[in-house]
Amino acid sequence: MQVHLDLVQTGGLSVLVLFIGYFFNRSFSFLKKNNIPEPVVGGIVFAVVTTILYKYFDFQFSFDMSLKNPLMLTFFTTVGLGASFKLLIKGGPKVLLFLGLATIYLVLQNGVGVMMAHLTDLHPLFGLIGGSITLAGGHGTGATYAETFSNTQNLQAAMELAMACATFGLVLGGLIGGPVAQRLIAKNKLESSEKADEDRDNRSHSDTITYDPRDEDHVTPLKVMETFLVIAICIVFGDMLFQFLQSVGIQAPSFICSLFIGIVITNICEFTNVYEINKECVDLCGTIGLSMFLAMALMSLRLWELMNLAGPILLILIVQTIILALFAYFVTFKVMGGDYDAAIIAGGHCGFGMGATPTAVANMEALTSRYGPSSQAFLIVPMVGAFFIDIANAAVLTGYIQFMGF
Repeated sequence: MQVHLDLVQTGGLSVLVLFIGYFFNRSFSFLKKNNIPEPVVGGIVFAVVTTILYKYFDFQFSFDMSLKNPLMLTFFTTVGLGASFKLLIKGGPKVLLFLGLATIYLVLQNGVGVMMAHLTDLHPLFGLIGGSITLAGGHGTGATYAETFSNTQNLQAAMELAMACATFGLVLGGLIGGPVAQRLIAKNKLESSEKADEDRDNRSHSDTITYDPRDEDHVTPLKVMETFLVIAICIVFGDMLFQFLQSVGIQAPSFICSLFIGIVITNICEFTNVYEINKECVDLCGTIGLSMFLAMALMSLRLWELMNLAGPILLILIVQTIILALFAYFVTFKVMGGDYDAAIIAGGHCGFGMGATPTAVANMEALTSRYGPSSQAFLIVPMVGAFFIDIANAAVLTGYIQFMGF
């Protein structure tokens, strides 16, 4: 028996899936510790339930996913709107150096994925899914490309595989970051150059609460609606750019175009000061867009289609984990200076190279709480991981897809 849910019912169920994720994350510390996103948790729980209903009771849902693509475009547009070149330059040479290093690793990561896919007799696009699409891009990028590959290349079980890779990547990234950095610190006898008492003084000053009459609420209904207008403009012009690229024979995912328009608009606004884009509202819209998009994408997972791919994809993930650990240990550490800060950065690189920026920050917080502060690492890694790695990843993936002829 099949039950069809219309647009409103599908949207309501996706919100329920989100709250299921919040409930499980509050109830199980393992999920919260490893930064597994709530829509992923709720979506997987729902997918497991629907798999049981399908396998044992021949009961299946179908959904109206009309909102999924606009939500996806909203999220990636906000990524572009957050990519400030002024912010990148302000971070200094080491931010640019680490961004270049992380971009080089994206190329290597996808090369490893495609090679492993060939060795395990999988479609080469599965190698990209087991590469930077999910491991550096996370669940949002994974779901987006999986949707694209399913529609354009008829790639079966792409969504299920992408969610599995992204979820395992978060866990594995959290597991290897600490040991890699600890080994570097112990072997090279490294110490933090920042004094603990100065750090405590800084924290005590930052904890002081003062009243500033100039303070204002940065997120208001008017500012949110203004931000939605900016996002809508990016999506409209992004679609025009996408149609143009299609007409001249250039294949690129539609969200890349909206992301690019977002980059152009935010940097024009910053350099000309004609309009100030509200970053808090951009973050809010991006979070809502990504959460709803992921919930909708995972609601319709067909986990029973993933079983035949479990062995090969697990092998790909194991190899990717080993390669990243070696790269962070021997390359990231040395290129970033070979000192204590570089060791903490290497631990952070393991986090967002396999998982996401929150995983990287969690790795670094665990390390600095034991070995001492590293303000440089907490400037460089989150800035690259949160603002710029998604842009670099999109460029690298577009190059790979074009080179492979898909």
